[in-house]
Amino acid sequence: MKVVILAGGFGTRISEESDFKPKPMVEIGGQPILWHIMKYYSQFGYHDFIICLGYKQYVIKEYFAEYFLHTSDVTFDLANNSMEVHTRHAEPWKVTLIDTGLNTMTGGRVKRIAPYIGNEPFLLTYGDGVSTVDLDALVKFHKSHGKIATITGVNIGQRFGVMVADEKGQIKEFREKNDDDGKIINGGFMVMNPEVMNYIAGDDTVFEKEPLENLAKDGELMVYQHSGFWKCMDTQRDHRQLEAMWAKNEAPWKIW
Repeated sequence: MKVVILAGGFGTRISEESDFKPKPMVEIGGQPILWHIMKYYSQFGYHDFIICLGYKQYVIKEYFAEYFLHTSDVTFDLANNSMEVHTRHAEPWKVTLIDTGLNTMTGGRVKRIAPYIGNEPFLLTYGDGVSTVDLDALVKFHKSHGKIATITGVNIGQRFGVMVADEKGQIKEFREKNDDDGKIINGGFMVMNPEVMNYIAGDDTVFEKEPLENLAKDGELMVYQHSGFWKCMDTQRDHRQLEAMWAKNEAPWKIW
């Protein structure tokens, strides 16, 4: 099963960093948060990644093109114009980097990578969030209900729009947050059947709007409820918190 990561946005809320690099390349403990997300998926046996690029895409492409320089010790022999890599830290990853457009919305980015997905279910997440979601249990849940889409729900409704699900986990409604909310929100870490592409019109489609709303109306959207750790790096404050967790060796998502 392939893992699709949305990594093309502008990251305007963390502009102190994203002025120079895409938000997924903002570092925690010396490695991009994108790397942390990929390491997490890899621990569950998912090694085939499709990364949707846009803003400053070359930064991500250069990172993977020069991966050994970021993760290994090297010796440069300048006289002979050669490089020797020591203690190689190779990951078992296949990484496909796709330019999905500078101004394309999230749904449009998913639509653009359809040819790389084929007719198989795929995992989908955002390039700025880490968690302790049990991916095995998530995929098992998705396969069990037979619907088109599963999203992971986390309870942090005060900052984001919220969604309402029934006791079986089927999404009934999306709406804006209000002061009384403690409802679940979409935390990423999704599983999609390829039929989800039929719900996406084109580049201007925001995945979190019409596609998810219409999937819910059609009874094709389910939620896997996660009560453990989840953190979206939305602001500089979030970044500092994640950095502090890593520095103290208290990063819940570090399972490698």
